[in-house]
Amino acid sequence: MIDKATVQKITDAADIVEVVSDYVHLIRRGRNFVGLCPFHNEKTPSFSVNSVRNFCYCFSCKKGGSPVNFIMEKEGLSYHDALLHLAAKYNIKVEEKELSDDERRQLNERESLMVANEWAASHMEKDLRDTEEGRSIGLQYLYQRGVTDEAIKKFRLGYNLDGGHALVDAAKLEAMDIQSLTQVGVLGESQKMPGSYYDRFRGRVIFPVLNASGKVVALGGRDLKGGMAKYINSPESAIYKKSNELYGIFQAKSEIAKQDCCYLVEGYMDVIGMWQAGMENVVASSGTALTDGQIAMIHRFTDNITLIYDGDAAGIKASLRGIDMLLAHKMNVKVLLLPDGHDPDSFARENTPENFQRYVKEHATDIIRFKAQVLLKDVGDDPQRRTNAIESVVQSLAHIPDKVKRIVYIQECSRILGVGEEVIEGAVEKLRSNVVEQQRRQRQNSQIDSMDQAARNPQPDVSHQMRPSKSREMLEDYPFYPFERTVVYQCVRYGILDFCEVEFDDGTTDMINVAEYVADEIQTDEIWFTFPAFAKTFNQILDLRDDFANERVTFNVSLEKEKKKMLKAGYDEIAAKDMSMEEIRRAERLLEDSVGEEISKRRFEFARYFVEQKLSSHHDDDVRRTVTEAMNEEQPLSNIYLRNNPVSERKMEIDRMRVLVPRSVLEWKNELLNQRIKSKMKQLQSLDPVSQHEILLEIQALMEKRGQLGKVMGDRTIGTKFK
Repeated sequence: MIDKATVQKITDAADIVEVVSDYVHLIRRGRNFVGLCPFHNEKTPSFSVNSVRNFCYCFSCKKGGSPVNFIMEKEGLSYHDALLHLAAKYNIKVEEKELSDDERRQLNERESLMVANEWAASHMEKDLRDTEEGRSIGLQYLYQRGVTDEAIKKFRLGYNLDGGHALVDAAKLEAMDIQSLTQVGVLGESQKMPGSYYDRFRGRVIFPVLNASGKVVALGGRDLKGGMAKYINSPESAIYKKSNELYGIFQAKSEIAKQDCCYLVEGYMDVIGMWQAGMENVVASSGTALTDGQIAMIHRFTDNITLIYDGDAAGIKASLRGIDMLLAHKMNVKVLLLPDGHDPDSFARENTPENFQRYVKEHATDIIRFKAQVLLKDVGDDPQRRTNAIESVVQSLAHIPDKVKRIVYIQECSRILGVGEEVIEGAVEKLRSNVVEQQRRQRQNSQIDSMDQAARNPQPDVSHQMRPSKSREMLEDYPFYPFERTVVYQCVRYGILDFCEVEFDDGTTDMINVAEYVADEIQTDEIWFTFPAFAKTFNQILDLRDDFANERVTFNVSLEKEKKKMLKAGYDEIAAKDMSMEEIRRAERLLEDSVGEEISKRRFEFARYFVEQKLSSHHDDDVRRTVTEAMNEEQPLSNIYLRNNPVSERKMEIDRMRVLVPRSVLEWKNELLNQRIKSKMKQLQSLDPVSQHEILLEIQALMEKRGQLGKVMGDRTIGTKFK
């Protein structure tokens, strides 16, 4: 259990831009940042990061949240472990007791597998350097391949001792979960002797595969004894899907974003060799055909990719795989074939970093041009082979989403292929509609598969930003759900802001905030939130009053200091200019107005986002999800308001807070009266005349009260929109 003060320290330190940047290449757009969503494959950025609100959100798949929410969703972690993840990132010390055997076994499958892989990788890292066998065999092999100590440490290379049971014995000694180690493929179980285990990677140099956040999700082992299998790898599991991972992405991601380019190679040693040559923005597909998931991962950090392959026939064939997928993802693709007999690792060892980088710059070729030239190279005078080559190029052109880019490529291919532009363009456009339809079906099938997978493997304690169901059962059990939802969402947005002044019995007055106003209004009519998550969230908002008062004092002090700095810098800048006294006075007035507006804006934003920032990382799942959903959703305007107010004259929702909140409360009360009237009407059918008369009087009183509410409500400017 993490104490409250440490949790607060972690959530205060966690910056959403920094956290998301570990997974997504962000581009500033105004006050916000945008990038490709890390939760689903997309080609056009729909993922927004708001640094002021410390919040992220995908407008396509609807996922996002605070830094804690983001890590929970992205890494599949519990709330507790997401906090530990962020604490490690920001070097915040967390005092926790060591897990017992029982507690370790109670970890969910994903967490157990992560622990197993991390333990195995760390153990084999030590064995590489701390054992005689590791140094004489594993380390010696790496040195012979030109791998430096720096690279060994950077890529966490290791060695599995050749005895066959070194890891098994160590795991038992340290009370590790044998089943988890078996699931991730570190250990194998004997078929002849069930319950007997052995080291799968024995006698091999180990290459840990790290995901984008640095977690060990798989291992690769290189044989050193001439066995049948040169490499063996971890099997797919709950934490590892080969088609979604890239070797070296954790080490390369920052440099990929910085260089705005990614080099893609095939193997582990290719990555390490190029990294040592100073080309740190390199990843490997680890021998698999390039997949949509791998392309999407690269695309989150850059639009530019260069494929580097051997110069032999196999390398040429490999370079042509995945072209259409890369183009469909709106990637700018180049290809580089190395001289015959070389792979990226050997070429890096035989050349200086400067020569390697110069060779790449001089020989990398645009992928469409490369494909056209390669396919036409050996067709000779055979018309069928020439036709097939042209059709293959046309197929690739049809995968380019951007029409202008397609036209440019069509012009280039027309020159290379010796075919008129009109002919190629016609063939491309004819195929384009088929390609678009095929991609649509693939996305649809992928979504269905994801839903099926989620149904088969639910992830408890992980925030998926799912909105509460609006099924018939929901409405029957909680008939006031949509009205309560509107009110509590508005309290999330504005709850701590000053709302109105009230006078007490002793004649004194005080300012109350939005949440206090709502509480007073609904308690007066003896109603409360019936939906449990909303009741918990509203109570948490009310409990923030003292925290807000205390933190506002500290914030205002720092704001006044900032104001003085801004004014001084402005005055100094004015004084340095050659201006008349009248111009100086005018400039100073403008400066003071500008600084005053900025300080007022910051003071307002502090209050406006206080509830969101405090509760969007709350430990209670219901509270956290309710707050996150409220932050994601925009309040709709009614048709009446839209009709009577031109776009240029509409006020933002925040400016109409004093209209929105009372109206939402009144609509809630109005629906409550409607339900009571319906209930009374049902009673009439089974009562005697005397009792019916009493019920009719009650109904009349309720209808009169409803009429009074209607007069207060007037024309509706906000409609209750149930999503």
